[in-house]
Amino acid sequence: MKIKFIIKTIVFLFAVFGLCAFIFPKISSLTVPVLQPEKAADAEDAEARTAEKAEIPASILLQAKEAAAALGVDALAAQVIMTGVDANGFLGEAEKAVLSAVPAGAVMLFRKNLTAPVDGIIQTNMEISAVISASCGIKPFIAVDHEGGDVQRFTNAAALPPPLSYWEKAQTDGWETAILQIKTDAAYSGAELRKMGVNLNLAPVAEIFTAENAGFLKSRSYGPAAAFVEKAAASFAAGMEESGVLCVVKHFPGNSSQDPHVSKPVWNADIDTLKSLTSPFSYYFKTFPAGAVMISHVIVSAWDGEQNASLSPQVIKRLREEYGFNGLIIADDFSMGAVSGGLATEEYAVRALKSGVDMVMSWPANYRSTHNAIVRAVENSGLPKERLLEAAARVIAAKHLL
Repeated sequence: MKIKFIIKTIVFLFAVFGLCAFIFPKISSLTVPVLQPEKAADAEDAEARTAEKAEIPASILLQAKEAAAALGVDALAAQVIMTGVDANGFLGEAEKAVLSAVPAGAVMLFRKNLTAPVDGIIQTNMEISAVISASCGIKPFIAVDHEGGDVQRFTNAAALPPPLSYWEKAQTDGWETAILQIKTDAAYSGAELRKMGVNLNLAPVAEIFTAENAGFLKSRSYGPAAAFVEKAAASFAAGMEESGVLCVVKHFPGNSSQDPHVSKPVWNADIDTLKSLTSPFSYYFKTFPAGAVMISHVIVSAWDGEQNASLSPQVIKRLREEYGFNGLIIADDFSMGAVSGGLATEEYAVRALKSGVDMVMSWPANYRSTHNAIVRAVENSGLPKERLLEAAARVIAAKHLL
């Protein structure tokens, strides 16, 4: 009887274990709806790793300051400018001469530069980097505006869907799935960009989609939910930076209903509303405290009702102190219609640097004159040399994040 009992017990246990082995994998494979906007574990880990990397060690900051201090005013002025080229497949001798004489801190590529075969794009970027490095000893950022959807410079393997499409995906597949997909897509696209020599991406857009800014942003926002936009923007940057491409989150602090490309945008939100609508930037800066941000030309009535954010010492001080951002501040394009005051783009560049911006945009037609204006401003005490040194050091330090 004892033997029979033991045999029955063993058979019963085997049956139980077999049933568990069958059931538990099925349970673990079920898709559980994400009821709360919790961050996916993988995305959270990626953000933590990138945040760790973004905290530039004191030794690197010291090296960046020493590198900036070793440059003359001409080279410092060049280091704080992002310019463009006409090259497409190769860099012409005239452009080589310009970039050798004024070695820009960054060169932006547009669609016109990227219609050549991939080998030609790689060659162009290698030549740009080689010419600038030989002139000043510091490699440039090679930048693109590659958000996805309507704003992207590549239609090949690096192409990305519109940011707003991920919000739509979140409604059907859950927030967690959508956030992880953003990181996956960004990492893949970033790897393609890096292969072509691109190391700076003017993305993601961290602005919450609202009725007021919908006409301008359209599908460029990650959606109307602050918590989702927070995690989406951070996940995009984590994916890109995992592939060796530094991101420039934009457009701090946001935009109004007016298109800044053609008119002066004014944002009349109160302090509490501003705090709520800028929460994705706050979240991003905690994740990437030493990354890069693009400051917009919006006039924020509650912060500085007179000047564009990109020209306002008050707004930039708030960005540094209240929002705790320690990285590189890049001003949006001063050739846009949003800038008030009727000054030349060169004068706006100097004003922005004096106000606390670290890098300004100036395209080929005005590049040399903008560079000259910055040099003259330092020589004439219109721009303190210490401010230019600080800005150049931040540009150089950001390159160490790559």
